[in-house]
Amino acid sequence: MFNRLLVLLCLNSCLSVGAQQSTIPSTEKLIDQLTLEEKERIVVGSEMEIPWSEAKMLGVGMTKDDVPGAAGTSLPNERLNIPKVVFADGPAGVRISPERAEEPGKTYYATAFPVATMLASSFNVELMEEVGHAFGHEAKEYGVDVLLAPALNIHRNPLGGRNFEYYSEDPLLSGKMAAAFSNGVQAEGVGVCIKHFVANNHETNRQTVDVIVSERALREIYLKGFEIAVKESNPWSAMSAFNKINGEYASESKELLRTILREEWGFDGFVMTDWFGGEDVPKQLIAGNDLLMPGTPAHKGRIVKAVESGEMTEADLNRNVKAILDTYQKTLEFKGYQNSNQPDLDKSKEVALKAAEEGIVLLKNEGSALPLKPASKVALFGVASYETIAGGTGSGDVNKAYSVSLLEGLKNNNVVVNQELTTAYQAFIKSEKDKRPPKEWSFGPDEILPEKEWIKEELDSIAQLTDVGVFTINRTSGEFYDREQGHDFYLSKTEQKLVNQLSEAYRAQEKKFIVVLNIGGVIETASWKEKADAIVLMWQAGQEGGNAFANMLSGKVNPSGKLPMTFPVYYMDHYSSKNFPGEELVDNPYPSPFNPVAAEVVYEEDIYVGYRYFESFDVAVSYPFGFGLSYTDFEVSAVKAKLDKQGNIAVYCNVKNTGSVAGKEVVQVYVSAPNGKLEKPEIELRAFAKSNLLAPGEEQNLSFTIDPATYASFDSEVSKWVLEPGQYDIAVGTSSKDIAGKSDVNVAKTIEVLTTTKSLVPQKEFYQLRKEESLK
Repeated sequence: MFNRLLVLLCLNSCLSVGAQQSTIPSTEKLIDQLTLEEKERIVVGSEMEIPWSEAKMLGVGMTKDDVPGAAGTSLPNERLNIPKVVFADGPAGVRISPERAEEPGKTYYATAFPVATMLASSFNVELMEEVGHAFGHEAKEYGVDVLLAPALNIHRNPLGGRNFEYYSEDPLLSGKMAAAFSNGVQAEGVGVCIKHFVANNHETNRQTVDVIVSERALREIYLKGFEIAVKESNPWSAMSAFNKINGEYASESKELLRTILREEWGFDGFVMTDWFGGEDVPKQLIAGNDLLMPGTPAHKGRIVKAVESGEMTEADLNRNVKAILDTYQKTLEFKGYQNSNQPDLDKSKEVALKAAEEGIVLLKNEGSALPLKPASKVALFGVASYETIAGGTGSGDVNKAYSVSLLEGLKNNNVVVNQELTTAYQAFIKSEKDKRPPKEWSFGPDEILPEKEWIKEELDSIAQLTDVGVFTINRTSGEFYDREQGHDFYLSKTEQKLVNQLSEAYRAQEKKFIVVLNIGGVIETASWKEKADAIVLMWQAGQEGGNAFANMLSGKVNPSGKLPMTFPVYYMDHYSSKNFPGEELVDNPYPSPFNPVAAEVVYEEDIYVGYRYFESFDVAVSYPFGFGLSYTDFEVSAVKAKLDKQGNIAVYCNVKNTGSVAGKEVVQVYVSAPNGKLEKPEIELRAFAKSNLLAPGEEQNLSFTIDPATYASFDSEVSKWVLEPGQYDIAVGTSSKDIAGKSDVNVAKTIEVLTTTKSLVPQKEFYQLRKEESLK
């Protein structure tokens, strides 16, 4: 079945119905008018109607659909005037084809925004909503009704292939950023689809892997971000994950899709499968997975047969149809909106630049190496200085009009760049590219070019001619493939050698050496970071990345980004690394994303994900969660916390710019709960805010309200969120390690915050909750 995934990459819908003002009656009346066959067409995507032989001939961007390159569409119903609805990928921008066969010479480019991890690094929900508006505007004008974003799975492990599409290792940050983004998109009249629901935390065998995880870890870590997004932004749709959860496919789990998502959280949209997800069609529909995407010819008649044979009832099917049509009624297509195909890309470009500037994280800046001094002469080393990576691959890629490299960004800022070095790198890059065949398929991984090697005398000469050396290290990843340790998480031997050589060459002449990280996920930094005077984490910053970097380097922009995940010293320091990405249960001599095998992964770390583990068990890190420097200094003071009778904690503090230039600071509020019946992490992020742009000497008062549901723990024995009695320590600071002030509140007795259900219980005794000695 999963061989059909390959067909997805060259499929799009072939039916086309012009937008028109809908005259459709209410959903209930419409359901009464639909035949059983017509109901089947509502719950299956449009590829059901494409002959498989024809589908294989259709290439991406060459379909008959009126939004070529879109991920899929619904099936229209001409008899009842039901138009089709268009779905497009969108974690980093609206993914459609830039060219159309019938309009040669005309382009339909979309803006490539920074990857989600970089957006989360801004810790700025107001900015995130602004980004959502820009996404929604482009989708709206290109005729897209539902954006297949945001993606908010947890960064469980540094090697997750799609971590760049996701926000953070922390569920609060993930949920808040996703909710803000969704509110922005949907304010433009375009729906969002939160994905991948849930526990889709790696790519290897993602269609078959059984994720074995405790109820508590599911509730507190993996479901929590989705819950925040649902309750704070009312997303129109959700996408079920490929994987199994405790023995059952996510798309076939009634406990996940009905009990938790709808009954407990109040979700009132519809659920779609990931493309070709799940196995048992009637079970998916009964469970509350309303739409099967993208649809296949095998689906034709399958649902009608299931109803007629009694595998499912027509009432079950009607419930699916109602969920879908209730949402479709909100779409621009149903409302007859005439899209222009001319979004304001200039405005989106400004938003993309702003987001990139706020997401850059300054990891090191010894001796005020940055910003650059006026008239500094810069030497750019590293392939990525010239071929800067804008984003990841797969559905997180964007067909953009351009991408600004670091070289171009510096030139746009009138920074003097050594031309001899530039010429040498450009020739090297061309030579290396000429050796490689074209990429076989658009969703495949990009190949990183090797680094150019230098001899000491060459580097010494360049260092004499320039004031600053900049070495850019790049990484890429994407859908279908997880990352690796060698020459991915860790530097290659050539990269390590070049870091050492450049450090020696520039420091020998008392000049500055800067390392730039053009990456989508975590890499090892501890072994070489002392070699650099400054380290800039510019992520994969979208099409305006080079300009954002240059603005920061020159001092036009003061960096204010913070790490949304921990940078460990070693890969194996992550507890999840002991079992990532799981165990294959059968022989697999020919590993392939299109031929997954039965697999299982046990989330042994339980609730101790990311900084929760590192802080609780005192494991050294290279850079802690929430960390990021500025060109100025800040002081956080006057921390106070108060508890009211309902269990709400009010937190107050001041943040002051005590440095010499204007800047923004991210203030983070962590809570340490008392250990009682339930074991607790050392600290957990419970609130955050980004300050205004503060002038030197300027101060801002900040206040936070932490409601009981935000800092309660889940007791799986009684299926309740509870606050246990005791002292709750409130720590306010600028990272999980940099705490500026503390306060505390006391809960007198157990508070039962919320009663839930006994859902998604592991069917095997797969582990005992790890105690401190076994987690170390």
